Amino acid sequence: MVSPWRGTAPELLTAGVVVIAAAVAGYEAAGWAGLTVVAVVTAAGVMVLVRTLLPQLTPDAAKKARGKPRARTVTGYSHRRFIVRNAMNSQRYYDTQLRPVLEHLLAARLAERHGVHLYQDPDAARRLLCHRPRDAGLWRWIDPTARPVTSSQEGPERRGIPRHALARLIDRLEQL
Repeated sequence: MVSPWRGTAPELLTAGVVVIAAAVAGYEAAGWAGLTVVAVVTAAGVMVLVRTLLPQLTPDAAKKARGKPRARTVTGYSHRRFIVRNAMNSQRYYDTQLRPVLEHLLAARLAERHGVHLYQDPDAARRLLCHRPRDAGLWRWIDPTARPVTSSQEGPERRGIPRHALARLIDRLEQL
């Protein structure tokens, strides 16, 4: 982020010199009382100037800032829990709601920590995710080249991701 004070050194230096000159003149003219008057007037002027330069909050934003915090984390948690529970019960729900989130997390982890692009090099991604034999079955749940099952291909609703597979997949994503 660029500081709003960047490039203002000449103006600030000029203002400082003017304040010092006024302080010296005030002290010469009236002693400590003159210096005090200059200090108070300078402080008041700076406060007014800063107040006018700062962005003003809109009435709605100011009202929200003063209001009580909402229980958003609880609704966010319950929404995520709903998604996970439905993804374990329905393959179609897993494919449309949870798989894209997990796939995105895998792509981000691989890119940030290993320099592997999930979509350009899925074999390297698979080797990193499934480096142990017990993890080999995880790839089918997050494989970016797999095509989700559509309702026309599917008879009765298939079960989603098993709890143990989801737990292991999340553990592997955290370890990557």
